[in-house]
Order: sequence, then C-alpha cells, then structure tokens
Amino acid sequence: MSERTDIKLITTDMRKTLTAIIALTVAFSAAAQEKTYPEPEKMSPGMTEFWTPQPKVVTPGDILTNSAPSDAIVLFDGRNLDAWVSANGGAAKWKVHDGVFTVDKKTGDILTKESFGSFQLHLEWCVPENITGSSQARGNSGVYLQDKYEIQILDCYHNETYANGQTGSVYKQVIPLANAMRKPGEWNVYDIIYSAPVFNEDGTYKVAPQVTVIQNGIVLLNNFTIRGTTEYIGHPRVVPHGDGPIRLQSHGDKSEPISFRNIWLRKM
Repeated sequence: MSERTDIKLITTDMRKTLTAIIALTVAFSAAAQEKTYPEPEKMSPGMTEFWTPQPKVVTPGDILTNSAPSDAIVLFDGRNLDAWVSANGGAAKWKVHDGVFTVDKKTGDILTKESFGSFQLHLEWCVPENITGSSQARGNSGVYLQDKYEIQILDCYHNETYANGQTGSVYKQVIPLANAMRKPGEWNVYDIIYSAPVFNEDGTYKVAPQVTVIQNGIVLLNNFTIRGTTEYIGHPRVVPHGDGPIRLQSHGDKSEPISFRNIWLRKM
C-alpha cells in the first residue's frame, strides 16, 4: 500500500471519529435538553399556618373607668404616690388630690421606684386652665425614659416655642410631626413605645434607643432614633446604662404647675 493510500485511510478514519464525536455530543445535548425534573409540590393554606406559640391574653383597660391593661404595672391609680420617690431622696412629695397629682415645684423631680428596660408607657396630663407664661415658661415638665431621654411636656396650645422643644419632642433632638395639644383645662394623653439601647463593649450604641410618641391619638414621633442623653446645653451624649426609672420633671418656670393621672406601664 502506498504512502498516499495510508494518508487517505488515516484521514478517512479521523473524519469518522470526528463525526462520531459530533453525533454523541448532539445526542447528549438533546438528552440534557429533554431531561425533566419534578414540579414543586402544590401549596395548601395549612402549609403556611402555625398555631404555637399562642400570644398571651391581655385584658384591655376600661376606657370609662381609666383602668389599666391586665398585665400593666400601675404607677398611679389616683390614690397615692407609693410607686414613686423624690429625686432628692425620701418619699415623693407632689400633691395627690381628687384622683390626680400635681407638681410641687418646691420639692423637685420624682422617680419611679422600679427601673425598666423597653416598655409601653401611658400617662395623662393636664395644663391648668388659668395657665400663664409663654414659650418654655408655660406648663413645662417632661417625662424621662430610663432617666436619660426626655419627652417634652409643655403647653403648646397657641403658644409657640423653638420647634425641637415642643410638646412630644425628644427635647432638642427632633421636631414633632404635629402639634396635638388640647386647650388648657383639658386632659392630654401620651402613649409612648420605647425600645431600650444595647451597648458595645466600648460604650457606643450597638442598637440605639428608639421611641414612638402618640398624643391624643396623633403620632408625634414614629420610631425615632434617639441620639443620646437629653442635655439643656450642648449635644446629646452616649452614656452606657442598664434599666432605669421613669422621671417626671419639676420645671423651674413660674407658670402654674400641671397635673397627672392614670399612669401605667407594660414591659416589653
């Protein structure tokens, strides 16, 4: 057999081999394309329903009697200030009368005996009908969360003041979304939902405190991130702390003192 014939045979064999490879590749590709997989199982309503754990049952308070929810800690029930102490030491000395208590500016702030973390707080407050003064010197008080962060209490009914010091502000940190004041002599209602901070080892916020404030059914602050402690002069500071009491402020202005009633708290 000549060399030319050998080359021709080799070329022919290579063509056959290449043809065979191409045929196998096409067959494999076709098989891969034709392969099918199971369809997802059909969903039923019960597949996304779970029954446990069931939420605990909490009996709401009675609006007509101003009673607290069944799991609430009652901080003032109209009879005494046994749940409070004076920030200056000793028993709370504010004046209890007619189911309410009134700020006594001569005796200073008061604090709850118990300390709290995250909570839902309800309190009602009233500016006296004969209130005098203007701006910050008119029915001024405040409720301090964990004794660190003040939610402003002030008579802002037809009484302008600096915007970040209005009723419902985290004092000097944020402007409230609305002015929801009732006129002097009528009761205002605060519902405050507060999430306590978590701190890193270096004392910075790992999770900053947050607060929602509702006054008379109107949202003033919606999950606002508190920047730090309330400071009258200077910027907020980040101060590591644990649970803390609720503080009610006896402000030093000369206007007639305000009153409180129906205060309760639910731990969260």
